[in-house]
Amino acid sequence: MSGDSTPATGKILSSGSMERRKLGVPISDVVSHFGTSGMSVAAATGITHPLDVIKVRLQMQLVGQRGPLVGMGRLSLQVVESEGLKSLYLGLAPALTRSVLYGGLRLGLYEPSKYLCELAFGSTNILVKIASGAFSGAIATALTNPVEVLKVRLQMNTRSSLGPIHEMRRIASEEGVRALWKGVGPAMARAATLTASQLATYDESKQALIKYTHLEEGFHLHLISSTIAGTVSTLMTAPMDMVKTRLMLQRESSCAGMYRNGLHCAYQVLRAEGPSGLYKGGLTIFARLAPQTMITFVLCEKLRGLAGLKAI
Repeated sequence: MSGDSTPATGKILSSGSMERRKLGVPISDVVSHFGTSGMSVAAATGITHPLDVIKVRLQMQLVGQRGPLVGMGRLSLQVVESEGLKSLYLGLAPALTRSVLYGGLRLGLYEPSKYLCELAFGSTNILVKIASGAFSGAIATALTNPVEVLKVRLQMNTRSSLGPIHEMRRIASEEGVRALWKGVGPAMARAATLTASQLATYDESKQALIKYTHLEEGFHLHLISSTIAGTVSTLMTAPMDMVKTRLMLQRESSCAGMYRNGLHCAYQVLRAEGPSGLYKGGLTIFARLAPQTMITFVLCEKLRGLAGLKAI
C-alpha cells in the first residue's frame, strides 16, 4: 500500500501527507478509535459472561488436591439449581466496566504501538505485531486490575448482595488497597500473551487469507480470522488464566496455603494437582474466548467502518 495510517485513527494518509502530518489528531478520532474497541469488547463480554462465571468456578475446584473434576455442563446445572439462573451473571457490572476500559485500551493501543514500532524499526512484521499486542495488553491490565479482582470475587461470593462498590470497600478495608492488585503480574502476563496472540494471529490470518484465498474485507474474512485467533489465544493463555484466578481468590485458596507470586502459584498447582491443574476450566475458557474473540473482532470491524476508520 502506498500510504500509511495515523497512530490513533488508522485513517490512510498518502506518503506526501505523512511527511507533513502533525503529531496531534482530532479528539473525535481518538474517541472513535477507543470507543469502537471498548464497545465491541463490552458487547462480547455481556454475551459470554455466564461462561466466565463457570470458568472461575471450575478453576477453584479441588484446590491443592488431585481428583475427578466436575465438567462444564454438570457444574452449570449445579450452579443454576442451587443458586438460581441469576448466579450466572454475578460480577456482570464490573465485568462490563472493565470491558469498556480494558477493551478500549487493549485494542485501542495496538495500532498506535504498531505504528511507533514501524517508525522505529521500519517494519510491521509478525514480531512487531506480537510486541505491540503484548505492550497494549499489559498496560491495559495494569490499569484495570482492581476491577478484575472485584469481578472475580463477586463471581465466587454468592452471599454478597450489597453490590460491587460495597465489595470493593470491603476488600480495601479488610485486606488493604494492595489487595486490589492481587495477581497483577500473572494478569499482565496473560493479557500480554492474549493480546499478542489474539491480535497478531488475527492480523496475520487476515493477510494470509486475502493473499491465498478469494476472501476480501468483510464478514466472512473477519469471522474466519477471529476464529483462528480465538483458538490460538486459548491454548496460549489458559495456564496463566488459572494462576491469575487463584491469586485473586487467595482466601478461597487458603487450604493450599498462600501463594507468594505467580511462579509459586504455578509450582504449587503443578505439585499438588498435576499438569492438568493448570488447564482446569480450559474447555470453558475456549467456549468463552473463541466466541468472544469472534464477536469482538466482527463487531469492532463493523463499528470502525461506520466511524470512518480503516480495518484492523
